[in-house]
Amino acid sequence: MQKIELLAPGDLAIVQEIAHKTWPATYGNILEPKQLAYMLDKMYTLPVLQAQQQQGHLFYLFLEDEQALGFMGIEPDAEPHSLKIHKLYVLPEAQGKKVGAQLLAFAEMIALSNQQRRIFLNVNRNNKAKDFYEARGMTVFKEENIDIGEGYLMEDYVMHKNV
Repeated sequence: MQKIELLAPGDLAIVQEIAHKTWPATYGNILEPKQLAYMLDKMYTLPVLQAQQQQGHLFYLFLEDEQALGFMGIEPDAEPHSLKIHKLYVLPEAQGKKVGAQLLAFAEMIALSNQQRRIFLNVNRNNKAKDFYEARGMTVFKEENIDIGEGYLMEDYVMHKNV
């Protein structure tokens, strides 16, 4: 049985665990190991995740037979009438099972139920996930370079879709 459930603050360790399993597979050929480790430490410590949750980010876990296969972090009204997907990761062994597609569709449903007009997200310009998002109706509307410290940049596309 599959389900998507909202995570309570005490359950964020699973987000951290999945991130540490997915990032090497996702970014191993894109980022240097030092940058990958730096970014995980900067973005996926429990205090950082808890602070995001306190600021209004919602974390959802995709479960199949009570096993976590992926997660999504969203922020309704990140921009006027727009829901931002901050994080969407699926375990490597679960990719191709429509987990990401179901999480993305769930984000659209949340956006609609909160009177949001669009969803948007950032994706690394070299990440093959761009093709995944395009296949689901999202388009690139700008590029950004985000300085994250220690001399590192996140070189992203910003993609969106009207809902």
